[in-house]
Amino acid sequence: MNNKRLWAPWRSAYVTAIDQKKKGCVFCRIHSEQKDKKNLIFKRSQHCFAVLNIFPYNNGHAMVIPYRHVGELRKLTKFEKQDLLDTLEYAQALLDKVLKPQGYNIGINVGRLAGAGFPNHFHIHIVPRWKGDVNFMPVTAGTKVISQSMTVVFKELCREDQRRNRKA
Repeated sequence: MNNKRLWAPWRSAYVTAIDQKKKGCVFCRIHSEQKDKKNLIFKRSQHCFAVLNIFPYNNGHAMVIPYRHVGELRKLTKFEKQDLLDTLEYAQALLDKVLKPQGYNIGINVGRLAGAGFPNHFHIHIVPRWKGDVNFMPVTAGTKVISQSMTVVFKELCREDQRRNRKA
């Protein structure tokens, strides 16, 4: 059996630095600030919001986050869960239109040991994928190449959201 591993120690340093920078929950803070453009929140719904990840794994990496500060899916009400999934689908549709990815990784990390950078506030990751989007840079240089400005992606997602809301 071949046991190859790719270590990413820079990820641990990022998570530790975030924990030490500001007290309190970053997701609760950006939700309550009501500065959606500054915080890259491109969709708000009744119980949650969709935001671009400021440390993305790939271009367009977004998260859907409930307003309520809970650490696990099972602690959300059925209405919050339904809104979370509806917002996930909606955010994915916006990403489809704006970025035209060939696939997605959609995932949930529950607990720090499972990879959750913010284990006390449940969230779902949406990572658009394209053929050839993983290359040698993360391995050899410890650097992930993001091909488009987050500001541009944010503006395009907001524009598409507004277009869809005018049609409704």
